[in-house]
Amino acid sequence: MNEQVIANMYAAMRSELNQFYSKITELEMEVSEHNLVIEAIQPLDPSRRCYRMIGAVLVERTVREVLPAVHRNKDGLKRVRKAEDESKEGGGRKEGSGQGVLVGPAM
Repeated sequence: MNEQVIANMYAAMRSELNQFYSKITELEMEVSEHNLVIEAIQPLDPSRRCYRMIGAVLVERTVREVLPAVHRNKDGLKRVRKAEDESKEGGGRKEGSGQGVLVGPAM
């Protein structure tokens, strides 16, 4: 191998490593956002209305229905992050699901 081939391989590996770090940071931010949502809606009345973004659709649910789903999503993001850490050599990428929650006014 000549120096140029080695330099190209190094640059490609460095670029891939930067992509992993970016994805890990993104997943950590999503887990943090899920924690904020959980902390905000957990003390609320379970029958209170809240709105959850599923894909591009805003769906009306209750806190009782949404809280377990937010916990599942958070746990899934943690598993995705672990899989990312373990598959650095494999190059596999998984995407977290972006979903938001909006709590409606108390009635």
